[in-house]
Amino acid sequence: MNRSNETALSPPGVPMKVRAVSKRFGAFTALDSVSLDVAAGELVCLLGPSGCGKTTLLRCIAGLERQDSGMLYLGSRDVSDLAPQARDYGILFQSYALFPNLTVEANIAYGLAGSQRAEARKRVTEMLALVGLTGSEKKFPGQLSGGQQQRVALARALAPAPSLLLLDEPMSALDARVREHLCTELRQLQRSLGITTLMVTHNQDEAMLMADRIAVMNNGKVEQYATPQDIYNTPATPFVAEFVGQGNWLPYEHYSGHYAQVGGINMRLAADAGRAESGRLFCRPEAISVNPVLHQENLFPARVCDITFLGNRCRMRFELNHLPGHPLTAEVGSQDLPRLGAQDIFVALPPSSLQVFA
Repeated sequence: MNRSNETALSPPGVPMKVRAVSKRFGAFTALDSVSLDVAAGELVCLLGPSGCGKTTLLRCIAGLERQDSGMLYLGSRDVSDLAPQARDYGILFQSYALFPNLTVEANIAYGLAGSQRAEARKRVTEMLALVGLTGSEKKFPGQLSGGQQQRVALARALAPAPSLLLLDEPMSALDARVREHLCTELRQLQRSLGITTLMVTHNQDEAMLMADRIAVMNNGKVEQYATPQDIYNTPATPFVAEFVGQGNWLPYEHYSGHYAQVGGINMRLAADAGRAESGRLFCRPEAISVNPVLHQENLFPARVCDITFLGNRCRMRFELNHLPGHPLTAEVGSQDLPRLGAQDIFVALPPSSLQVFA
């Protein structure tokens, strides 16, 4: 995409506020008093499984659904009761919703109704250059690849210079390689334009790659709203820990001082790991050291169950000797396999990597 002139093509983003928004469909609660603050120019991802409420929240913000209660603000404006066309946003749908009987330039110009013809033509030319499709103005959507169609839909959403950009799973129809490439380009474009953006996705890789902050949703509520790093490294709830990335769980029976008793053996925890009399310990696979060269704390004998080759790394399943029946997962570099030896290994679970959930 061409970025020589982006900042002149869109006004600076404005902050958005969601305040205690609730929405029911009959007996089903789709949104349960959801509140969010999105800073000007920020890209926030609504992440969660199907049915968690993320698309309903986006539709309420867009005015395509009417919330039962709560308030919505775009900048200083209360847009809670405004019609969709009065809310000053651009939207990119999962299906792109291009008009198949209109050319690329006519699709982009659709949102510029009311503009002078020369002004609209100039704007369309700017948008085509912005998304890297100069020369495609006379083509029809059916003559374009999926990635090109997405760029046309994005250009159409940006053409009226909205204060807010809403993205409804915009990458879901693309194959993995194209999706990753366009995620990167869309993120760079959003940053350079400074447009406040809210994106719905169930793909955690997309959310991690693109977002300034992620709102992880479940059962109509926001379980955690934080940076991608905090979501991954310090999940706030068991649901967030399980939904985002891979994880290991160890049951413990007793907590005393900075030690949790796991299978009759004490494991030392970090001072900020949290505490509860009993519960579960959580850690990420990559935090576990397998046959460490130097001695580490929480070092235990274990037995390998199986190893899965994943290219530049391997995923190893194992059980601690003192806790059979609770398989754990570690990730190691492929180059480390020769030194790991046979089925009997030692693993270290660093205290700083263990998090307590009651």
